[in-house]
Amino acid sequence: MLDIKNPLAEFLYRVLLRGLIALAAAATGLGPLAAQDFDVVLRHGRVLDPESQTDAVREVGIRDGVIVAVSTEALHGRVTLDAAGLAIAPGFVDLHQHAQAPADYWLKAQDGVTTVAEFEVGTADIDAWYAAREGRTPINFAVSIGHIPCRLHVMGDRPAFLPGAGSAGATGVPTTGQLAELKRMITHGLKRGAPAVGMGLQYTPGANQWETIELFRIAAQYQASCHVHLRAKGETAPQNIYSALLEVIAATALTGAPAHVCHVQSTANQTTPRVLQLISEARGRGHDLSVECYPYTAGMTDLKSAIFNPGWQETAGITYGDLQWPPTGERLTAETFARYRSTGGLVIVHSNSEDTIRAAVAHPLTMIGSDGLRGHPRHAGTSARILGRYVRETKTLTLLQAIDKLSLMPARRLEARVPAMKNKGRIRVGADADLVIFDPALILDRATYEQPDLPSTGIPHVLVAGKFVVRDGALVTSALAGQPIRAPLQP
Repeated sequence: MLDIKNPLAEFLYRVLLRGLIALAAAATGLGPLAAQDFDVVLRHGRVLDPESQTDAVREVGIRDGVIVAVSTEALHGRVTLDAAGLAIAPGFVDLHQHAQAPADYWLKAQDGVTTVAEFEVGTADIDAWYAAREGRTPINFAVSIGHIPCRLHVMGDRPAFLPGAGSAGATGVPTTGQLAELKRMITHGLKRGAPAVGMGLQYTPGANQWETIELFRIAAQYQASCHVHLRAKGETAPQNIYSALLEVIAATALTGAPAHVCHVQSTANQTTPRVLQLISEARGRGHDLSVECYPYTAGMTDLKSAIFNPGWQETAGITYGDLQWPPTGERLTAETFARYRSTGGLVIVHSNSEDTIRAAVAHPLTMIGSDGLRGHPRHAGTSARILGRYVRETKTLTLLQAIDKLSLMPARRLEARVPAMKNKGRIRVGADADLVIFDPALILDRATYEQPDLPSTGIPHVLVAGKFVVRDGALVTSALAGQPIRAPLQP
């Protein structure tokens, strides 16, 4: 009997199933398909497929968690949903989601997200992280092998989400033996199926460029992308936004490992257009770089981290009053900054103009990643904000451009290492039936800085592996259809 709990066995099973589906479709055509019964049929919906650029009314037939038919003819299923007036899009893929508790997954589902990945910070124990979630989540989940948590472990720091500014994990310089152990942990994580390597260089100033290169070398051996929070901000210091980006470009050029720049608008701020220009130029030279942004003028991070080391005001172009403390809503002063920094905690950072955000969202290279954390509206509303504000209201993007940034572009980032991602972000025969059904005229984010956990509106239905996890706007709490997104294991 096939052990479908084994990731490789499950992958081979799905490849075989898709092959049989494709052969059946080629042999029978649409007429016989229309006479078949499907598990689920979505009728009369406006199908938006960024891969084929399809934008047309179609019927979608689903069987065994896979799209079996995309037809102009009427299909019949055991469950039929009339999607007239609604759009059907591939489920959204969020490569930058920190909050990974059970309640977080449901909130993401209500925003149309069917796959979430914690790729910036990641974990030090791939097996334990996946084991804690398998069979317990409504949406698909993934994690990187993380430089930050592995470095904390190697440097003898206590486990934490982000290292404190003066901790050994942040500022310590590893010995030869410690660097060897760090490399061993990263290698082991990739062998255990981590889809990517996560790096937060601004949080670990003790990690020099040689340490960065060493991790890129390992990633290159496994075709893993390095998801990097750049080392520095601003334009004037010896280490600045340009030197930080050039470090990543050089590491990619030298090793061949793909690189992904996290939340470009949050790190680059007013220099975002120049940073995107440099990424475009590097790609034009054949280097494998990708980039993401999120559609909010404020960010969020830990007040005790190295980001707020002396000089932060000059490099970021902000001051105490641009920092907002979520528990009270207050804007900080020098006094409250010092008090809260001593204990630490997540702080909202108002650092961008709306013009900067709109330009970042519109750029052809940027995919959308929420950087989701509890306490910030980006956690609950990123997808709906893109589709409501930047498609419908400001017309910054077309609907198909937005769907591409939310689904296909992030799926393609992982395909070389995780072949299963070739069946995410698309609506075609053989693709996974991870789908979001929304009303283009009504979709909108409701989360605010004061009420950050309000779910989005205008998304009545979401399916994962062909099962409804949101139906008629309500959560289907019994539907734990989420699957691990994991590279093939290696000895």
